[in-house]
Amino acid sequence: MGDCMKENRLVELSMEFSVDIINLVKVLKSSHESIISNQIGRSGTSIGANIHEAQYAQGKKDFISKLEIALKEASETGYWLELLYRTKYIDAQTFKKLSSKCTSLRVMLIASCRTA
Repeated sequence: MGDCMKENRLVELSMEFSVDIINLVKVLKSSHESIISNQIGRSGTSIGANIHEAQYAQGKKDFISKLEIALKEASETGYWLELLYRTKYIDAQTFKKLSSKCTSLRVMLIASCRTA
């Protein structure tokens, strides 16, 4: 039961994060930033997509594989967030908020991989 609750929280947080990323991409596109916005749009939404797919995995190996892909995408997204902050496309507050959610996802993904 504890695992199920944890998985639901992971699914929910990843969906929330995907929404945040899509909203960020809209802002970036409106200021004509296309290089990073395309990258972060892909990696940021891929986290949730892989977590969602993991719910329907065929066996433990497939489940872990999907979560590991999500973890890799979360790591990449963290990189793009820092790059956006350093190039002044996002302010410190936005960076902290998104980076914190991204880190939470990574921590939860690592924990889920370990308990699987």
